[in-house]
Amino acid sequence: MADKHWHAVYTASRAEKKVRERLDAAGIECFLPVQAVVRQWAHRKARVVVPVIPGLLFVRVERKDRVPVLETQGVVSFLKLRGEREPATIPDDQMERFRFLLDFSEEAVEMVNEHIAVGDRIRVVKGALKGLEGELVRFRGETKVAVRIDLLGCALADIPASFVERLDAPPKL
Repeated sequence: MADKHWHAVYTASRAEKKVRERLDAAGIECFLPVQAVVRQWAHRKARVVVPVIPGLLFVRVERKDRVPVLETQGVVSFLKLRGEREPATIPDDQMERFRFLLDFSEEAVEMVNEHIAVGDRIRVVKGALKGLEGELVRFRGETKVAVRIDLLGCALADIPASFVERLDAPPKL
């Protein structure tokens, strides 16, 4: 049996949710990272569910299932690294940490692809993200836990520094 791998797929503008529905209906494993945010219009505020990475969703497929993905209405292409012919593969452990961060972060997750200095490897020991491993970084003056998806950048969530321990430090008893 061939191996399944995670890949990023570009979608048509504002078509992420429809593409997810179509892929689900076709039996293709996919993941659209979404979160609820408060949006303000001229005279009202509303809580809306939006993609964390606009125009992108993830599929976990075998090589033979790439064509049906591309044939799905609203799918534009697979993410490929510059100069590569094959779609870029996202390691399972990076996807697992990213999904955990999205599922349990009490704050909105921000996806950034600008350079963020590599910080101490940490484990969250308190709060909703307890057990998550990532990096502790300072971004725009705030302490955040970063989960890297090497191809796309970092997913960031606010976290008090007291909620984390360095991974090379002895475990707290």
